[in-house]
Formats: sequence, C-alpha cells, structure tokens
Amino acid sequence: MDSLSKKIVARKMVYGIVVVTFACAFLLFPGCGREKATAPEHPAVEVTAVTVTNKDTPVSFEFVGQTESSRQVEIRARVDGFLDKRAYEEGTLVKAGAVMFQMEKSPFEATLQQAKGELSMQEARLAQAKANLARIKPLAAKNAISKKDLDDALSNEQVAQAAVFAAQGKVQEAELNLGYTTIKSPVTGISSRAKKQEGSYVSSGPDGLLTYVAQLDPIWVNFSISENEILRLHDQEEKGLVKFPRDKDLFIEVILANGFVFPHKGRVNFAEPNLNIETGTFLVRAAVKNPKGALRPGQFVRVRILGAVRPRAVVIPQRAVMQGAKGHFVWVVNKEGKAEFRSVEVGDWFGDDWFITNGLKVGEQVAVDGAIKLAPGAPVKIVQAGAQGGGSKVQAEAKPAPSSPESKTTKTPAKK
Repeated sequence: MDSLSKKIVARKMVYGIVVVTFACAFLLFPGCGREKATAPEHPAVEVTAVTVTNKDTPVSFEFVGQTESSRQVEIRARVDGFLDKRAYEEGTLVKAGAVMFQMEKSPFEATLQQAKGELSMQEARLAQAKANLARIKPLAAKNAISKKDLDDALSNEQVAQAAVFAAQGKVQEAELNLGYTTIKSPVTGISSRAKKQEGSYVSSGPDGLLTYVAQLDPIWVNFSISENEILRLHDQEEKGLVKFPRDKDLFIEVILANGFVFPHKGRVNFAEPNLNIETGTFLVRAAVKNPKGALRPGQFVRVRILGAVRPRAVVIPQRAVMQGAKGHFVWVVNKEGKAEFRSVEVGDWFGDDWFITNGLKVGEQVAVDGAIKLAPGAPVKIVQAGAQGGGSKVQAEAKPAPSSPESKTTKTPAKK
C-alpha cells in the first residue's frame, strides 16, 4: 500500500474513534445539554405541638414531714403504793376518763377514816368552845367575870375553829389520795405499753411513769423548710412570680409511704419564727383531721403545701424541653411551618410540665413529640398526639393546670 492510501486509512480510523467516543458519551450522559433537574424537597417532620398560653396556675411545694401526736400525755402514779391491776389493753384506743390502772385502796381508805375521825373530834371541841363563849359573854357584860376570862374563851373558840379547818383539809387530802389510786386517761387516744405490771410498787416520783396516751385526732405533721427555700420563695413573691393567699392561710396534703394521698387535708397552724442554726431550717406544723386513727405518731410522710398561685404562668410539657451545651431549648414551629431553634429559661417542674420564665410568647407553637428529629429550617407537619406517621393536622392547646391544684406538684429541677 502506497503512502497516500495509508494516510487515508489512518484518517478514517481517527474519525471512527471520535464518532464512537461521542456516541458513548451521549449514551452514558443522556442529560447532557438538557436543563438541570430540580432536587426534591425533604419530607416534612411530623410532630405534635402545643400553643403557648399564660394562665394563673395553682402550684404546690413538697417537703418531707413526720407525724406527731397533738397531745401525748404521760400516765403517772400520783401516790405511793402497790399496783392492783391494769385495766386497759395495750395499744388500743382509750376514751377520756377510762380507767387504766387500779392501785391498792385499803391503806388510803384507812387514812381517810382516820382523818374523818380527827375532824369529828375537832368539830366537838369547837362546839364546846362556842358554848363556853356563849355563857361567858353575858357575865362579862355585867362585869361578873374578869376580862381575861372573856379573852380566853374567845381564843379557845378561834383555836377550835382553826383545828376544824385543818382536820377538814386532812379529810380532803385523804379523799384525793384515795381517788388517785384509780388512774384514768385524761384524753382520748392510743395507749402505749404498760411500764409497770400488777403487783409492782409504784411511787409518785420520777419512776412513777406507767404508760403514755397519744391523742390522734387531730394529728400534727411537722416539716422543715430550708433557709434557702424560704429566701427563694420570698424573692419569687417579691417579683410577682408566685402569689400566696392572704395571711399565708395555707393547707396541706399528706402523701403516705405507699404514694396514696391521705383523704383529709390539713392546715398550717404554726411556723417557728427562729432559724434552727443546727439544721439551717424553719420548723412548720400543720394539724390534720385523723378521725379513724390511720395516721400514727412517728410516721414519715411527704407534705404538699397548697394555696399558692403563679400568675400568668407559661407551662409546656417537660418532654418538649431539651438541653444543649448552652442550656435549655425548644423547637418553635413558625408561621412558614419551619422549625425554629429557641433558647428558653425554665423554672420549677409542675407535674409532667415545666414553667417557662423566658423565651416564649403567647400564641407560638412548640413542638412536643417528634421534636428530637427537627433541625433549623426543617419543614414541620403538626399532627394529633399519637398520630405520627399519618394523621389529621390537629393543633393541641397547652393547658397549664387543672382547675384543682391537687393533682400536680411543683418541684425544683435538678441542675445538670
């Protein structure tokens, strides 16, 4: 093949390669030369939401307390003698005036008889002295006897009268001592175990304690409030964040160890004005009706103080509030239906909710369930609670508190 033919063949081969290359490029990149397709938007994140409202919200505060008898009485012997019998069953309820112990009576009955005999003798002497004075007075008026005889008769009558008074006192004392042999309960309450048994010798001294009777209705509940808590509440009251009833007329609920609320509420009737320097707390006491004696002295309970109100409070569910490096935050759904990061300042817990002191405005929508999947600017679809994954668009309204403050409790959140 000559030189010209070789050049023609080579040129055809180059053309073929170029054509094949363009064809492959056309097949591999069919969109080349066309308009660039628009990328699809991310699907909206489904969340439940609450609308921010403000409302006067009843709040409560919890403290640890301990029950105490409102009147615990020592049952003691008031005279010396032997104990004949115990007339009550230990640990049972005794009525006021019920006999609890009976001491031996015979020595005191004998003493009473002796005192009565002495009284009779002195009364006879008084009668004789009065008769003698009655005879002497007419004679003295006629100067038939000396003035000394009259003075002696008057003195004898007065001495006899004094002796009668003394004898009467002895009789009363003997009667009292005889009555003290029957030992009764001065109050209605629960009895303790007997510290002396039948046949024991008891005295009216320090060793004369026989048992206790504790009044149960009403029963007292004592609890302590720390100095820091008092200052915090006072500061909130000054700032208008919390309002207490007039004259601080506060009621309490008692929560038992099993979590149940005692059916009868109590009322605060005493607050210690002085700080206990050993514990740094103020003692507070409430009286609680206890007609069936269900509460016993010494029980540990939780005390929930009622009656305070947070005016125009903003409350949202705790699960809507998250915490990051810069503090607490929530996701707000703006008017464009986009997620908006919002820092907030939180206050106390309120049951399953949280008081928000700063960062939210009335009417804003706050994401609750599903908020953890949000990012700034993400599209949001508000659905009914429990309907994530497909449901009708329903906006839930935040309800800061029920009409009664009894179902929720304010707690101070732990610092993280």
